[in-house]
Parts: sequence; C-alpha cells; structure tokens
Amino acid sequence: MKIATFNINGIKARIGALSDWLDEQTPDVAILQEIKSGDDVFPRDHFEDKGYAVHTHGQKGFNGVAILSRLPLEDVSHGLPGDDTDEQARWIEATVIGERAVRLCGLYLPNGNPAPGPRYDYKLAWMARLEARARELLASEEPALMAGDYNVIPQDEDAARPEAWREDALALPASRAAFRRILNLGFTEAFRAETQGPGHYSFWDYQAGAWNRNDGIRIDHVLMTPQCADLMSRCWIERELRGREKPSDHVPVWVELAA
Repeated sequence: MKIATFNINGIKARIGALSDWLDEQTPDVAILQEIKSGDDVFPRDHFEDKGYAVHTHGQKGFNGVAILSRLPLEDVSHGLPGDDTDEQARWIEATVIGERAVRLCGLYLPNGNPAPGPRYDYKLAWMARLEARARELLASEEPALMAGDYNVIPQDEDAARPEAWREDALALPASRAAFRRILNLGFTEAFRAETQGPGHYSFWDYQAGAWNRNDGIRIDHVLMTPQCADLMSRCWIERELRGREKPSDHVPVWVELAA
C-alpha cells in the first residue's frame, strides 16, 4: 500500500499539477492538506473519474483536508475531537482496507504565527487535542498513522538555516516539546526511521529563491503506531516535484506499507 501526504496549497491553483502527479505516481491513498475549497465545490467528479474515492473536510478559501483512495474507505470522520467550537477544517480520518485495515488520520496543524499571541495559543491547544487522539489510537492497538503538514520543525537539522526560525512558531521550544510528547507516546516518525542527518526538506518558500538555494525545512511528517510501523517497508520525500512548473511549496512524503 503506497500512501502519500501532500500539502497542495489550493486545489484550484494545483488541479493540473495534482492530476499529473496522480497519473504518474498512482498512490493507493493521497492525504491532502490546504485544499482551500468548500466541500460543495471540490472537483470530486474529476478525481472519481480517475478511480479515486474522494472524502473532504473543506473550508472556503482556507485550510481543508481530503483523502483520495483507490482502495475502499470505511468509517470516515471529520474534525479533531476535543473542541466542538473549532470551525477550522484541519482533520479527517478513515480506515483504508487493503490486505490489512489501516486507520488514516490526515491533518493540517495550525501555523501559529505570530507568536506569542492567540494564533499560537490555538496551535498549542490543537496539539494538546492531537495528543489526546494519539493516545486513543495507541490504545486501539491497531495499525494507524497520522500524516500531514504538522507545521513543526522537529530539530535544527530539519532546517537549512535553523537560526532563521528561532522565533518562529514552527520551531519554538513549546512547539517542539508538544511534538516530542506525541512522538514519545510510542509513535515512529516514518522518515527518521529510515533516513538520518540534515539536508532533507519537504517545504521551500516561494520567496527569496528558497528552492534554488535549497533553503528548506522539513515540516510534513508521518507518525505511526507500533502496529503500523511494523508494516512499513519504505519512506521517502519526493523532492523533485518542487522543481516543476507552478508547484506547491510542499512536496509529497511517501510511506509504503505491507498492507
């Protein structure tokens, strides 16, 4: 089972690039973030014609997450538990049925800037809710993963210029500590389970020639329960996609599971 998480930075702007990528790479499941589209206007027919089941948790002009799957999906739910007043579309779950059933959680974690401030408070509160859901996934003792744009640079080696991010919400000590608390519950961070060291990024800003200078950061992650980690055969970042015409500022992160 080939699963990719991909922040597409707007379905309207990226439908051509996303379609080409799906045709070329044929993921079994694509977990998307920042679709920036309401559910009613998302071009689901276009992707259904390509053989994908489409489930979205959208929001007009902002945020929004989706799951496209060539495999059957069951028990789809929307919204991160823990705050019924949260109107931001940042979480979607489904169980994908391959040789094994795997619970998929797609997330778009808040950016949190400017920090300190209300947006950063929201980020940390959202991460506390994420930790609670992560505990429930572990307690289920079933294969499960949480994949998406975490908007967290876990360590200095995950940035080309870590000094540039010292005061940014993505790298503040409280953000990193919240991420570590989740990871240390017993999750495996898929990419770091396979690849160590600096120089591996999943995001390059559109500004100041960041891509050409390889001035990137790694903020797109896949966290797996032990039962899911046991199924993983590979994890990689599809870096080359950032160099194409009209790209997203993110690139896909892939995991391959024996499921």
